[in-house]
Amino acid sequence: MSDLNVLAILVATGVAFVVSGAWYAGFGNQLAGLSAVYAEAGRMPAWTIVAELGRNLVIATVLAWLMEQIGSDGWTDAVVLGFVIWVGFPVTILSGSAIHEKVPWQLAAIHAGDWLLKLLAIALIVGLWR
Repeated sequence: MSDLNVLAILVATGVAFVVSGAWYAGFGNQLAGLSAVYAEAGRMPAWTIVAELGRNLVIATVLAWLMEQIGSDGWTDAVVLGFVIWVGFPVTILSGSAIHEKVPWQLAAIHAGDWLLKLLAIALIVGLWR
């Protein structure tokens, strides 16, 4: 873990937070129509911002560590790893919520799109800034 670029991880954390916020802002009306949680949402409480930054920090750290472990090199490796992790985890989990918990597939798709952008942004930043 000592070889990880902490600055790249922190920048990736912030970029993922901003990208995710823009993604969800762009889907505000659709989200409100799909979920009462989003329909009732007002201003985001400070603790959720801190929690989201923390989640993104964990993701960025794990991706940086994985890239170091597998010897990922270059932007193509970063994109492939980000995509593979997206398919292997968020897409699988979100499809399960749509199948088993009756989450609307449109809501799961919006969340999956957020995860794709977030994972690709983080992977590119920590993968190229080594």
